Amino acid sequence: MEVFGLTLTQIVSIIGLFVLGLLVGILIRRLIGVALILLAIVILAMALGYLSPSTIAAILHYSGYAMATAYSKAQQFMGAIPYSSLAFIIGLVIGLIKG
Repeated sequence: MEVFGLTLTQIVSIIGLFVLGLLVGILIRRLIGVALILLAIVILAMALGYLSPSTIAAILHYSGYAMATAYSKAQQFMGAIPYSSLAFIIGLVIGLIKG
């Protein structure tokens, strides 16, 4: 079966890439929102005197080790994402805007 010169397998692949891009876009948008909320909490806690700059520096130093591991895992994940696909990019943009 062909529609617009595309086989059923190609159509399913395009739809799958679009949905994958949409989900990644929604995830990125929500992670940015969570990061902004955490930043606001830290700033408020510092302003109220619950956290000192040295405490924040120690937390960031400790989290640097965890971030190095997360970064290496993210690089593996980025190798699997088909970000060169137009359907993926369209889904990603829609997910970032509407997510």
